[in-house]
Amino acid sequence: MIVAGADGCPAGWVLVLWQGPEGPPPQARLVKKLAEVLTWDERPAFLAVDMPIGLPEKAERGGRPCEREARARLGQRQSSVFSTPARAALAAEAFQEACRLNRAHSHPPRGVSKQCFNIFPKIRELAALATPETQSWLRECHPELAFWAMNGETPLHLPKKVKSAPTEPGLALRRTLLEKAGFPLTQLRAPAFKRKDVGKDDVIDACACAWSAWRMSQGAEIRLPADPLFNKEGLRMEISA
Repeated sequence: MIVAGADGCPAGWVLVLWQGPEGPPPQARLVKKLAEVLTWDERPAFLAVDMPIGLPEKAERGGRPCEREARARLGQRQSSVFSTPARAALAAEAFQEACRLNRAHSHPPRGVSKQCFNIFPKIRELAALATPETQSWLRECHPELAFWAMNGETPLHLPKKVKSAPTEPGLALRRTLLEKAGFPLTQLRAPAFKRKDVGKDDVIDACACAWSAWRMSQGAEIRLPADPLFNKEGLRMEISA
């Protein structure tokens, strides 16, 4: 069984394919559009993506219940979980328009962050693929929640980034956690990605997502919340690790 983890990066998406602890070494690939995965002969049985699936009609303070539950577990790393916008805001092509639409569809009224707006194209990509049927294998995850799970359900004491730049001590901690959790990071087969296309943290996060995808394939993942809400499209609003 092949599973995969995907993380957004400047050049598109970096994916890590894995066949579990007893399989061959994991492989990393770069794709421009996530839909390319559907054309692969070795299409993954589970694809865990670090991107929201299932946006609400009305955004709430603190985001969806799954985001609030994830933050409650991450301690000092909770800032890595951002609040998703209302579904209507995705139609905006300009930042100010996105803020206007989100204010009109949120309680209390609020805009969107620039960081969130910058990933609207990737959220739209995922929204085009996500249906109640595809959600059986296309699942939302979050790398920091995965690392929390690897760390004995304890928040990490080191950040992955400082001032928006990857920090080596934080990356080293996450590499160690992956190896201890059974993901053979040192055996990862990956092309020489250009730094402007894929960051060091992007690859590490994709590996964490692949680890989560394997847990999903075994029915061993943590799902937040345990009893998820559904949006108007019938999509579960949950984060798994």
